[in-house]
Amino acid sequence: MFKKIIFAFSFLLVISISAQKKNDQAVTEAVEKLRLAMVSGEKSALESLILPELTYGHSGGHIDDAEEFVDKLVNKKSDFVTIEITNQNVQIVGNTAIVRHHLYATTADLGKAPGDVSLDIVLVWVKMKKDWKLLARQAVKAEKKK
Repeated sequence: MFKKIIFAFSFLLVISISAQKKNDQAVTEAVEKLRLAMVSGEKSALESLILPELTYGHSGGHIDDAEEFVDKLVNKKSDFVTIEITNQNVQIVGNTAIVRHHLYATTADLGKAPGDVSLDIVLVWVKMKKDWKLLARQAVKAEKKK
């Protein structure tokens, strides 16, 4: 009897770990789709990844809503030429995922000189049916290493 209980517990543990890895992978894929959409500035790709309630915080303190976030990228007010993501960490709690990573990007914002940004980012994703949608994003200037 004891062996059956241990076997059942082990089986459930393996299934749970497998499901968690699948969710982590789906969130990681959503982050990558967002990265590509931000570089391309393609409106439909951006809109497919976000919720209408999106709050998008910039490192300088400005907060965009969903419409402003999409508009700035589509119209090149925010123009990411490249975006590199490193040190990504995904934590899932129920149907919510918290993603932390470092973002390094080159920019060519309309009316500004080309630039480089180095930011630490927090993203909050919500699972809606089968898809992960971005609900919130906050950037802070990355700490300089001593």
